[in-house]
Amino acid sequence: MEQIDILVVGGGVAGLAAAARFAADGASVIVADRAPPQPVSAEADGADLRTTAFLHPAVETFRKAGAWDGMGPDAEALWVMRILDAGGRRNRARETADFEAAEMGDRPFGWNVPNVAARRALTARLAELGAPLRAPAGLETLTLRDDAAFARLSDGSLIRAALVVGADGRDSGVRTLAGIGVRRWRYGQKALVFAVAHPRPHGGVSTEIHRSGGPFTLVPMPDRDGRHMSSIVWMERTAEADRLMALDEAAFEAALNERSLDVLGRLEVIGRKQAWPIVGQIADRMAARRVALMAEAVHVIPPIGAQGLNMSLADLEDLAQRVADARAQGRDIGGREVVEGYQRRRWPETAARVAGVDALNRAARAEAPIVRDLRRFGLAVTHRLPFARRMAMKIGMGAG
Repeated sequence: MEQIDILVVGGGVAGLAAAARFAADGASVIVADRAPPQPVSAEADGADLRTTAFLHPAVETFRKAGAWDGMGPDAEALWVMRILDAGGRRNRARETADFEAAEMGDRPFGWNVPNVAARRALTARLAELGAPLRAPAGLETLTLRDDAAFARLSDGSLIRAALVVGADGRDSGVRTLAGIGVRRWRYGQKALVFAVAHPRPHGGVSTEIHRSGGPFTLVPMPDRDGRHMSSIVWMERTAEADRLMALDEAAFEAALNERSLDVLGRLEVIGRKQAWPIVGQIADRMAARRVALMAEAVHVIPPIGAQGLNMSLADLEDLAQRVADARAQGRDIGGREVVEGYQRRRWPETAARVAGVDALNRAARAEAPIVRDLRRFGLAVTHRLPFARRMAMKIGMGAG
């Protein structure tokens, strides 16, 4: 039986980040995932073509893990968050609100990073730290005792750990084996995700267009082969999303350009498109004996305002600091004080943020004219009042 400090279950970006963060602090860590490792090249079959906008607190977590330098060359800075309300009778912006990072300081809100680049940097960092990734190696059993947690993996590994971190997604096996319940709901939406080239530079501006069906977001990417690039997250009702995905290339691009309001000129799809069902979810708790849950094992939200994975890394940073403090003081890193402190601090904030994003998504997909008018009014008021504008930016960055 292997004896380690922390077993991280889940080999996604959140799980890899957790393992790197703990290992960089000196913990002995193993990462286990039920699926084979995902590709770290965008050209590979099955590669995750999405990008993630990592806000500044998340970037600091990557720095502490020693993984940010490996992502930086593929990252694009986000200096402005622009919201356009196009919910009127005509397909044009009725209200435009720019939220500028310069109002908050001298650094961008964050950086947009391809998921394959984040995974590549984290995998390389784990190899440097000597923290093995075991995949495919699903969690088969988990016994939680006062003195330790005991796990058996599908590759035959037997592991004794002080703490088990469940970062294994919305259908978390750690959560189930720890006896923690979950509530899930559906929105009847899908997110279409793909990259586009466009004639005008994005200028570090992330643009979110609200009309109906859900937000349509253009997120800056680095130029590629001399062409300006952005990542698209296009949320629509499921039937409309399926219709769009079934269109031929010319018809899809016509619909795409009609929806984009020509903010960057004519958009051309680069590479393949992917579609993801949108759900909401929150676990009843984030911790149990010797267990801490994080990321989608706890919370699943629509892709609005760059909140999802940034929430996950906020989970990680809180937990990592508690573990480091316990280690420095000679306390049990997986003991009741650590996991219950994590639960008390993170769960109320998580529940509030899940509720807030849920409300934003319902407003963004509104069909009723009165709701769309209220949405426009709320955007205008928030943007035009300096205190409200700065408060919205602080909350969006995870500081409120």
